[in-house]
Amino acid sequence: MKTTTVEITSFGYLHDAPPAAHLTVDLRHHFRDPHVSPDLRYMTAGDEPVRVAVLATPGIRQLVDAIAAAVEAFAAGPSAGTIAVATGCAGGRHRAPTFAQALADMLTAAGYTVTVRHRDLGKPVVQR
Repeated sequence: MKTTTVEITSFGYLHDAPPAAHLTVDLRHHFRDPHVSPDLRYMTAGDEPVRVAVLATPGIRQLVDAIAAAVEAFAAGPSAGTIAVATGCAGGRHRAPTFAQALADMLTAAGYTVTVRHRDLGKPVVQR
């Protein structure tokens, strides 16, 4: 078991500023947004169709791997302490929380102690 703790926070840029973090991942511009699908818009990352849609987006799995590798690099550094990761999308209901959970699952399997907080998951859909 690794001694490093990782705190992951998902959030929506349209609700408030990003939380402070060592690593901030902006998912707004390069990955499909389930919000544009009327069938998925009012669902959240708690719903399987949203998770499937997000995780099927080309490049998402590679990005999860890359951010996990970055966490490993931070953990290998000389300073101990919690590593904070923030994952953001537009509204914080689809891409960011799905990505956060996929990252948490990978890091937990690698032996890290991981906490996940979805700051904006329960907020209303942003009409845009």
